[in-house]
Amino acid sequence: MYDFTFCAPTKVLFGKNSECRLGELLKSFGANKVLIHYGGGKALGGELLARLRWSLDEAGIGYVELGGVKPNPRLSLVEEGIALCRNEGIDFIVAVGGGSVIDSAKAIGMGLKIDGEPWDIYSGKVKPVATVPVGVVLTLAASGSEMSNSSVITNDRTQVKKGCTAEISRPAFAILNPVLTYSVPPYPTACGCADIAMHTMERYLTGGGTLKVTDAIGEDIVRTVIACSKRLLKNPEDYEARANLMWAGALSHNGLTGCGGDGGDWATHTLGHELSALYDVAHGAALTALWGAWARYVYKDVLCRFYNFAVQAMGVRPSGTREEIALKGIEAAEEWFRTIGLPTSIGELGIELTEEQLRDMAKRCAEHCGGVKGSCRRLKEQDMYEIYRAAL
Repeated sequence: MYDFTFCAPTKVLFGKNSECRLGELLKSFGANKVLIHYGGGKALGGELLARLRWSLDEAGIGYVELGGVKPNPRLSLVEEGIALCRNEGIDFIVAVGGGSVIDSAKAIGMGLKIDGEPWDIYSGKVKPVATVPVGVVLTLAASGSEMSNSSVITNDRTQVKKGCTAEISRPAFAILNPVLTYSVPPYPTACGCADIAMHTMERYLTGGGTLKVTDAIGEDIVRTVIACSKRLLKNPEDYEARANLMWAGALSHNGLTGCGGDGGDWATHTLGHELSALYDVAHGAALTALWGAWARYVYKDVLCRFYNFAVQAMGVRPSGTREEIALKGIEAAEEWFRTIGLPTSIGELGIELTEEQLRDMAKRCAEHCGGVKGSCRRLKEQDMYEIYRAAL
């Protein structure tokens, strides 16, 4: 195992009707005027926004609103949000939605505290050292951004998708009411489940040392997500399943499942970012379309980790050689993806790529990650090309 520092400063309010305490919570943080940031108001439901406005009014907190966040959140809206906040004197941002909204809010918060352009943060030109605080009212269990130190933004002028990891970007608070996720349709629910599992798997399937108790937490999160996803196929309003999924999402990306590890592999995420940036694919679907190809490309390098994953997380019986069991674990994960309606290849996304497009995507991927990525195996441009090609 490796030495580690674990920090999870986000205050969590979990349970039914917890969103009605938004004004009270903001007041405790000293907020005076906030930006309510969200995606589609219609998708959220007018009742939720009305409850939030009422709570702010009761607390005497002023607010302005900015909707329109899309999956793979756009830089252009971040820039619009920064201008709005400066004009309105905003001192707190409330993200109402899922990971895309939260990431957009984080980008606005950090962008307000630098002299340059917000993209400078994501391109690595500027290191963020401060932020306007962000709070979250979560409506989709998926990215874990509600407790994480990371965010991802797409530059809609260049079609480049990049992430930023900074401790200051962890939200001040997160309101988690599982009931708010009842109306999430099956496909986004499935994509969210895949994202939660993948955040855990990226940290579990590595070439570095691990900590046994951390491994056990990761294994249980994957098992829990799989079980809950199947229950929600039958009953989207299964409160226990929604609650467990929501908490699993938060824990999967707040650093807990990486304690004692080498930081994780993250190659699947990096490969997936190029696919979703260029073809506007849902993040979770991009991950499942590529994961099997990546896993088969690297599993022999870390056979012990894939063996443990198969037995402990995927429930494969330890009968046969370690390699046979590892492959059965990969197959079991792909079968779960299919069961919840997610793709296991690029073709299943309805995307047909030419040889030239594959080469270009691998080149972009290598450039955007500094030439090499991965822990199970250090992947370079040719490796990335081979994985994209195998995923067709």
